[in-house]
Amino acid sequence: MKRMKITVVKGYPAEEVFRGNTPDHFPENFESPCPMHTVGQEFVMENLNCPEGFCNWAYADIQKDLVNLYFGTNYYRVKKANWVSCTDGMRPVVFKIEKIEE
Repeated sequence: MKRMKITVVKGYPAEEVFRGNTPDHFPENFESPCPMHTVGQEFVMENLNCPEGFCNWAYADIQKDLVNLYFGTNYYRVKKANWVSCTDGMRPVVFKIEKIEE
């Protein structure tokens, strides 16, 4: 069974994304980073199944990168780890994905 580890590297608040020009219609909680994940949080993925507690939206966003690393493709010359982000344009989260050697 192949396993992968997903580590939360950074979450960006809307204020940082919009450089202080956050649209007025955003709710207040958008000023903080995405509440789904915290920096340093780790998830173990088995057989390409979304780990419990991991954001489904983010999983869908990074799935192609997980599949490439999982099957050992030479995607951007990445062999053991890669850094990817979800596509939330208001509060993106960056993840490190890596193979767990058995």
